[in-house]
Amino acid sequence: MLSRKLQHLSLKVEKEETFLTEEPIRIATRGSMLALQQSGIIKAALENLWPRIRFELQIIKTTGDKITDVPLANVGGKGLFVKEIEDALADGSADMAVHSMKDVPAVLPAGLEIVAIPEREDPRDALIIRKGKTIGDLCHGAVIGTSSLRRGAQIRAMRPDFAVRSLRGNLDTRLRKLDEGGFDAILLAAAGLKRMGWQDRVTMYMDPVEFIPAIGQGALGIEARSADRRMRHFLAPLNHPETAVAVRAERSLLEELQGGCQVPIGGHARIAGKIIELSALVASLDGMQLFRAARTAPLQDATALGKRVAVELLDLGAKKILDEVYRSAAAQPGEV
Repeated sequence: MLSRKLQHLSLKVEKEETFLTEEPIRIATRGSMLALQQSGIIKAALENLWPRIRFELQIIKTTGDKITDVPLANVGGKGLFVKEIEDALADGSADMAVHSMKDVPAVLPAGLEIVAIPEREDPRDALIIRKGKTIGDLCHGAVIGTSSLRRGAQIRAMRPDFAVRSLRGNLDTRLRKLDEGGFDAILLAAAGLKRMGWQDRVTMYMDPVEFIPAIGQGALGIEARSADRRMRHFLAPLNHPETAVAVRAERSLLEELQGGCQVPIGGHARIAGKIIELSALVASLDGMQLFRAARTAPLQDATALGKRVAVELLDLGAKKILDEVYRSAAAQPGEV
């Protein structure tokens, strides 16, 4: 079934003979349930748009999928979920790739780019509590599971008494570990739960202004070779301009901060008419220090807005946190 976000696409797209091919177009994807669901949504949309073209999923196991018992910050960060997929694009063994934008590093390899960003799903974080209906139902010292330093820092800031523990694995694995009693609650991206049809598991959604999501959270990105005009043609109808502008502002922030998974960084852009508002934070690992900034700008200044908010965070004191974390990472690789 097509995602509701893509059902509005017209099927009356001009089909140019120069772009037709008998060979299938290979869509690279990770092999998790969620990744296959997301790439399946894109595949179905493309098949409806281009019924004379064959599309097939090509599952690629990334380093991040192979290492499930170590926090991401200890093994290299978010790029671990895209490197092997980008290698397949670069060497021509895949034609396009579907990513969760929050997994995509701020700087892409030369010759590759995000060609289309479909309309965003819910960008919020979601709290799933094993027993209880609100965060107030969780007792002192409750064990909270998350794979994200950003989520961990923000939940510690809300409730310093919580014991935050690392939780890796695919979406279904994390929910199973909660149900088995290993955690009192877990934090996940709402978008993944909704795409899987598991939104009934959500106890509460976190306010994205107060509990700032990851850069690009809720958005999918379709990557291809920069020079591939054929892929650009096929993917153009899937691009959602407002989502693309919002994600551009968030990723500009991330690039200016030179951020990765070693530092809790959040950024969330919202568009109202011709104005974009960007809220962002940098937090210390223990959640004791949170630096926040928010600014607005015209849509055409989205990239500059991201950089401006990043500079403000650095000036507020975030630079000290970033310097300390990266210095520690350089001195003790794998032990951040």
